[in-house]
Amino acid sequence: MTTAKRKRMPRAERERQMIEVAEEVFAARGYAAASMDEIAELVGVSKPMLYEYFNSKEGLLLACIRESRAVLRTVTEQATVGATTAEDALRRGLLAFFVFIRERRQAWSLLRHEMALIGTPAADEVEETRRQQTDLIAALMSGYFDSEDELRAEAAAEFVVGACERLAIWCEKHDEVDPATATEYAMDVLWSGLRHRAR
Repeated sequence: MTTAKRKRMPRAERERQMIEVAEEVFAARGYAAASMDEIAELVGVSKPMLYEYFNSKEGLLLACIRESRAVLRTVTEQATVGATTAEDALRRGLLAFFVFIRERRQAWSLLRHEMALIGTPAADEVEETRRQQTDLIAALMSGYFDSEDELRAEAAAEFVVGACERLAIWCEKHDEVDPATATEYAMDVLWSGLRHRAR
């Protein structure tokens, strides 16, 4: 990490910079050990300015999680644009997810380390990320799959999200498994159960 020189910049840009640095520190130190003093120093601002923007360390963590969730939503939605079949759409969405966790390891670390946050607003934000992805998959299924049984579609979406989250954690232990390979592993299991419902 290198200390950034403070310079005048638009509020939105400064906020984004603070979130990027905080994400790095939270991922490296863990939320409890992370220091607002260190984050402020690395950004090149005063600690009071951090509090002015986010009110508290928890507020800064929530901002980091929300930013990660927004990026994840964007990349997964955009990935399925132009898909021609249900299988193609699912594969594209899965690949976008596995690329996200490989390229944004710090953001993924924040999203998956929720056990230490149980009972806090941050845990709610992490669960909202899961809900976001479940809703996206359910919506995808409604476009390509027989949607007469809404409960079955919701259950399938929950299964996809849970399975991919566990596979993503496993991939952290196997750096040789790249996003394309992880996608194929997921498709081997998921598509075999979903193909019969495709229109």
